[in-house]
Amino acid sequence: MVHPPINRFARIALVTVLAATAAALPAPGSAAATRPDWRPLAAAEAPDANPLQGFIPYAGDYSTFPHSMEWFYLPLNAVMTGPRRFDWRALEEQLDAIAARGHQAAFRFYLDYPGKPSGVPKFLLDQGLLTRPYDDFGNNGQSVSPDYDDPDLAAALDRFIAALGRRYDGDPRVGFVQLGLLGFWGEWHTWPHNGDPGTENWFASQAGQVRVLNAFDAAFDETRLMVRYPGADNRALDMGYHDDSFAYSTLPGPGWHFMDLMAQAGTTDKWKTSTVAGELRPELQGCIFNTPMDCAGDGDKDFAGSVAQTHATWLLNHHAFSPGYTGAAYDKALAGAKSLGYRLRATAVRTGQRRHGLDLSVRIQNDGVAPFAYDWPVQVAAVGRDGRIARTWTTSWKLTALMPGVPAELDAALPAGGLRKGDYTLVLRAANPLRGGLPLRFANAGQDTTVPGWLTLGRTRIS
Repeated sequence: MVHPPINRFARIALVTVLAATAAALPAPGSAAATRPDWRPLAAAEAPDANPLQGFIPYAGDYSTFPHSMEWFYLPLNAVMTGPRRFDWRALEEQLDAIAARGHQAAFRFYLDYPGKPSGVPKFLLDQGLLTRPYDDFGNNGQSVSPDYDDPDLAAALDRFIAALGRRYDGDPRVGFVQLGLLGFWGEWHTWPHNGDPGTENWFASQAGQVRVLNAFDAAFDETRLMVRYPGADNRALDMGYHDDSFAYSTLPGPGWHFMDLMAQAGTTDKWKTSTVAGELRPELQGCIFNTPMDCAGDGDKDFAGSVAQTHATWLLNHHAFSPGYTGAAYDKALAGAKSLGYRLRATAVRTGQRRHGLDLSVRIQNDGVAPFAYDWPVQVAAVGRDGRIARTWTTSWKLTALMPGVPAELDAALPAGGLRKGDYTLVLRAANPLRGGLPLRFANAGQDTTVPGWLTLGRTRIS
């Protein structure tokens, strides 16, 4: 946004009043004027849905449970039509439909999805790519497991990943991209064909896995990436993780659970810089929020403990949307969804006069379990008595730096050039780059009270 130039010779005094009625501040230059009092901001319940967190469904129009994202899979052959040819219409249609509902998307491409037709591009099959039929997971021969170390396939994946990054890195419709491509469902395993005694190992070699990891890391700089399993080969890469058996094989124990692998890889603190997410294990979705919890079989079955240890931000949980929860189970599921990710609350604000402007400080704390995933522009605006925004300032504040349990004090100098004399209300927001996207809302009583999508900080008079 282009702001009017500051008139360095204007004599503008800003008197800030963060109360119901105006009151004069001490004279400029006094100790009280340069170090004004902090004014508390009233807390409130966190919103039921906030961007890029909580439970999400498979893509579709649902009103049964609050949400901000939608999930989908796509076969690689839906977009890769030749060695260097791509038709992005299938992906565009999904992204546009989800964005039209005000949501961001999370997605994964696959080559092999049990029970669905193969996602391997036809030109690779025509070139003689080795594939293996199987009946596991109810596949009954519909899909095939490709030779992931075939040189033609490896080169095709390189070209696809590079093209995907060029086109979609930083796209505001996209919240997260999971690496996918390798293994059943793109989940980076071919169990039970994994080389255990008496079985062949169908999965990609270590070198093949590293090639895909590095290709994604090189192709994406802005959009958040996720890979299924933590490991030494991805520890230093700019990508998070997705636990697709959440609350089933999450907590440490037998050595192969998600948190076991996190500890072995030395990535237990990586949630601070890279998002952790996943899928609530399908067998648990319909029972884990019952009272009493009545899920049969084995598994962790500890939702709260899994959230606390993983610092998960969002989970695919389609049961919440269809068939949906009712009664007490709905309330527990909603509380579970709201326990994921960030929960931002502004606790206090203060302002001080400066030549031709205002010094603003806001104290914010994150009451959630993870930081926000992106540095969306954090903006302050002055709202006139007519309810319209008269001027907006974009700060240098970083949402990703707001760590759980670590209160932050954020400061900004706001030049007053372009504002007329009169009374204004200061408001704050983190601007969702998706046009029509769900606003990020603070857990404050002043959220949405002056302008929808903005947090009210207090009143200012320009004289």
